[in-house]
Amino acid sequence: MELKLTHLCYCLLLFLPLLSQSTIAKPSSSPNPSNNSINFIVSSCRVTRYQTLCVKCLTGFANKIRRNENRLTQTALAVTLVRVQSTTVYVAKLTKARRIKRREYLAVKDCVENLGDGLEMLAQSMRELRQVGGSGRDRDEFLWRLSNVETWVSAALTDETTCLDGFDGKVMDGVVKSAIRRRVVHVARVTSNALALVNRFAARHKS
Repeated sequence: MELKLTHLCYCLLLFLPLLSQSTIAKPSSSPNPSNNSINFIVSSCRVTRYQTLCVKCLTGFANKIRRNENRLTQTALAVTLVRVQSTTVYVAKLTKARRIKRREYLAVKDCVENLGDGLEMLAQSMRELRQVGGSGRDRDEFLWRLSNVETWVSAALTDETTCLDGFDGKVMDGVVKSAIRRRVVHVARVTSNALALVNRFAARHKS
């Protein structure tokens, strides 16, 4: 039984141009980010649930973020997108694991579809957040676009947590479940942090 990855491939093609065009796709090559930039990241990450992970994910981009909240939020989304993409490819490969049981295979297949949906939501969020930077002249449009980003990142987080639903129960315990849970829990935390930063950015502009 072959896993159909059409949706996954579509999502990967969708987001790759976003990262290749982004100036925040790679960590800064400068070895000495300013203390102000680091402090800005640390301070911003206080609104997240997983603060240590937040700081770890963003510190390498300090020289590109500087003290710009829009860049911080875009970077958080870009990092999330890369990690979700990597996890989706990893999970898809598990369908070919030796001696995988049918119920595990079906759960993995559903998980890949959920992660693929999340990738699409994150890609849309990145595109929309770029538009935010150019729509500041129209406050209503600006806030509307921010609301879209909040909705889509939240949906991506839901998709990631839904991925694990198919592995509920002791009957699903095993190597496949453990491998997927470890990866998906990590990206869900990264996404949760990105959502918190998006919400913070939006709240500052709504007030």
